[in-house]
Amino acid sequence: MAFNKRPYNNPFFEGDPTELFRDFGRQFFEHFPETTSIKSDVRELDNVFIIEAELPGFKKENISLQFENNALTIEAKQSNDDKEQDEDGRILHQERTYSDVKRQYPFENIDETAIKASFEDGVLNVTLPKKAQEEHSASNIQID
Repeated sequence: MAFNKRPYNNPFFEGDPTELFRDFGRQFFEHFPETTSIKSDVRELDNVFIIEAELPGFKKENISLQFENNALTIEAKQSNDDKEQDEDGRILHQERTYSDVKRQYPFENIDETAIKASFEDGVLNVTLPKKAQEEHSASNIQID
C-alpha cells in the first residue's frame, strides 16, 4: 500500500479541509466591532513626552483622554448607520459599523495640569510635560 503525503485525498478539497474552517473563523470574527489597538508613536524629549496616535474616521467629540495613576488612556468610539432608500422610502441597502478602540500608556513624573492635546486629520497629538526635577542640594555631613 502506497503512502500518500496528503492526509486528505478528497477531490472536493484542493488542500487540507481544516483550512476551510480556519478561514471561516477569520471571516466570522471580522464582522464583530473593532477592538484593534491604536497605532501610535511615542517620543521623549528633554522636558516632554509626545504621542501621535492614529484615529482615522473618528470625530473629535468621540475621543476621550484621561490621565490617572501614571497612565494616559486614549479611547475612541464610533458608530455609523448608512442607509440607501428609494423614492418610496424602501431601504435598498443598509450597513452599520461600530468601532471601539482603547489604549493605555504608562508614564512617570508627568505634570498632569499641563497636558495638552489636539486632533487634526485623524491624528491625535498629546503633549505630556515632565515635572520639573527637584534640585537636591548636596551638603557635607559632619561626623561626630
